Amino acid sequence: MKRLDMVMDVEDVPKKSKWLMLSLQHLFAMFGATVLVPFLTGLSPSVALISSGTGTLAYLLITKGKIPAYLGSSFAFITPLITAINDASVPAAMVGSFMSGLVYGVLALLIAAFGLDWLMNILPPIVVGPVIIVIGLGLAPTAIDMAMNVDGAYSGKHFSVAMLTLLVTIIGSLFFKGFFGLIPILIGIIVGYIYALIVGIVDTTAISESWNQIISANSVGEFFGAVFVLPEFVIPFVHYSPFEVINWSVVAVMVPIALVTINEHIGDQMVLSKVVGRNFIKEPGLHRSLLGDGVATIIASCLGGPPNTTYGENIGVLAITRIFSVFVIAGAAVLAIIFGFIGIIADVIMSIPSPVMGGVSILLFGIIASSGLRMLVDNQIDLGNNRNLIIASTILVIGIGGALIRFSIFGLNFEFAGMALAAIIGVILNLALPGKESGYGNGNMFESNQTQE
Repeated sequence: MKRLDMVMDVEDVPKKSKWLMLSLQHLFAMFGATVLVPFLTGLSPSVALISSGTGTLAYLLITKGKIPAYLGSSFAFITPLITAINDASVPAAMVGSFMSGLVYGVLALLIAAFGLDWLMNILPPIVVGPVIIVIGLGLAPTAIDMAMNVDGAYSGKHFSVAMLTLLVTIIGSLFFKGFFGLIPILIGIIVGYIYALIVGIVDTTAISESWNQIISANSVGEFFGAVFVLPEFVIPFVHYSPFEVINWSVVAVMVPIALVTINEHIGDQMVLSKVVGRNFIKEPGLHRSLLGDGVATIIASCLGGPPNTTYGENIGVLAITRIFSVFVIAGAAVLAIIFGFIGIIADVIMSIPSPVMGGVSILLFGIIASSGLRMLVDNQIDLGNNRNLIIASTILVIGIGGALIRFSIFGLNFEFAGMALAAIIGVILNLALPGKESGYGNGNMFESNQTQE
């Protein structure tokens, strides 16, 4: 029996007259956050859009078209990507991302073979919640630096742009209704960008050059050549030899982050199950959705884009519109791929000044930290219990403080730092300390809590 408040079910195909607008809603919902990650890490926003779209299509295929989820750039990998790119290279970072995607595949096979209980023993809420908090708070200095500093020096003008962007985004999140209520991040960026233009901190040279090429085209061929531009793909093992791109220190920094994003994925599946009224963890199965997420990250790494993850923003669109069609999600993915090849869109994204993105980041990074806290609350974790308090406290200080471990094996240098080290130590403490049952709380991470039909 279908739910009475459902507008369109998962398998329903939308009418052609509405399909484009419904897909655009999902595109706009994910756009701001998806382009923020490459903006912060130095990767190509165009490639991020393309890898987001192709990853989503792969996800829909692997999950047999049964889960209406959109995948965009993962915030959890921002710090590891910055570290990997600065210490090694973009191709080396892509190999680390590729390895992280393989972790999803291995886990999917293990879940298919042995079920879910063993995963709960390794990654209970008392470990995952604090690590998610570390992701958000660890990025906080980056957001503040972007918001108010220019070359390390304070700028009141830049800070005013960031604060206006933040204010508009907050107002939009709380008070905008309908379609505008779905895209508060994008609206905040647009308003901040306009104000930045007014105060004179936007460089529009590249936009003007692209626009002049478009309007001065003398033939259809020239027009399409000016509009559609091949992004700067970074393809490891094709553009570079294995010896140039395999850096085990980078792999050691990035792979442990998969422990965190896997639990974020599980949380998204739980929320989706509630919203849609189906148990996606059971059918098509967590192993399929994890595999889809991992393949999306692998695809991104082969193109030069950031790792992908399922997006809460698009789950919000599903909850508000009650339109659960995977065909609408697929339409958004196709649009993202098309947008990635339009050169002037990439120029506009790259012209967005840092304080605009900084203002949005203050809210987004704070929401990440708060979602970790919410995981502890939702699962009723007792922090009055010394065991739980010790695990949470250790994870927070090691992760936010930036502790690291360096060592060499057979001439290879390894480094576990910050978030990755915090996640590993959290897992070890949870397995070693007595009273593990208290770390699960009174919630059940693997219950779908689906609406009865």
